[in-house]
Amino acid sequence: MTELDLDVHRSTADITDALRADVRAGLTAERKWLPPKWFYDARGSELFEEITALPEYYPTRSEREVLAARSAEIAEVTGAHTLVELGSGSSEKTRLLLDGLTEHGTLEAFVPLDVSESALAEAAEAISADYPKLEVRGVVGDFTEHLGLLPGGQPRLVVFLGGTIGNFLPADRAQFLRSVREVVDEGEWLLLGTDLVKDRETLERAYDDSAGVTADFNRNVLRVINERLGADFDPEAFDHVSHWDEEQEWVEMRLRAREAHTVRIPGAGLEVGFAAGEYIRTEISAKFRPEKVEAELAAAGFAVEQWWTDSAKRFGVTLARSVRG
Repeated sequence: MTELDLDVHRSTADITDALRADVRAGLTAERKWLPPKWFYDARGSELFEEITALPEYYPTRSEREVLAARSAEIAEVTGAHTLVELGSGSSEKTRLLLDGLTEHGTLEAFVPLDVSESALAEAAEAISADYPKLEVRGVVGDFTEHLGLLPGGQPRLVVFLGGTIGNFLPADRAQFLRSVREVVDEGEWLLLGTDLVKDRETLERAYDDSAGVTADFNRNVLRVINERLGADFDPEAFDHVSHWDEEQEWVEMRLRAREAHTVRIPGAGLEVGFAAGEYIRTEISAKFRPEKVEAELAAAGFAVEQWWTDSAKRFGVTLARSVRG
């Protein structure tokens, strides 16, 4: 018998309020910025799924290779009763972990968390149908705010995949990892996917594909603001830019104004002027070295148990255990 629950901790009004606050903060800054979470309405989620299949975008394939090879080992080491996935999206790669844990015989519940209620409900229903003995309890919320509300029996394995940890600025990343440690007990587990430092050409092409899908995805943040806040952005008035910052070791995605113009955003009470060539930074995607991952996890209260990479050594997956503070 399939069992499915959906806990909603974020209403449509909450989402609009959060977007309004981010737009006011980011678009009035000296160097304009917007958080990458606002890419993801229904259309944005579809575009990202397209990106993951592009020949230039290696992270999804590389991470999947590791999970396919190591899911049985992860199940054996953790013996997890609950699998918690942060920012679950379609949960496609997570099925490899679900298979490993189910075969191991310990898994009782799956708890996916995502900001999109529609995407989460669709993914949770599909998992419930395919794993009928599993309790599936979706949580609609923001993984930077609602970690303390996550249910599930112990020991839990919290997974944060796709290299999404790289979207945080360093101080925010440290705070996020500490917040994960605060909601797991000593001896529980974190599985973390991190994209690795590599050559500029490979990195920039991964975020600027020849088909233009990533460019469309980048501009989608402007469509979201138009839809939710009544803005009059013309997405085609901005060029998509992918830039590797050698010093910071991250890729920046930017939108660059083609000419000077003004945008009205009634829902945020703003009129925003853009100079020709002015940027909005819409995403950073930090890349990592193994020793950096280990140090940042240690600072947050996790000890690395295992570290794996794909055959091309492009992407890392770390299994870490929470330790006494």
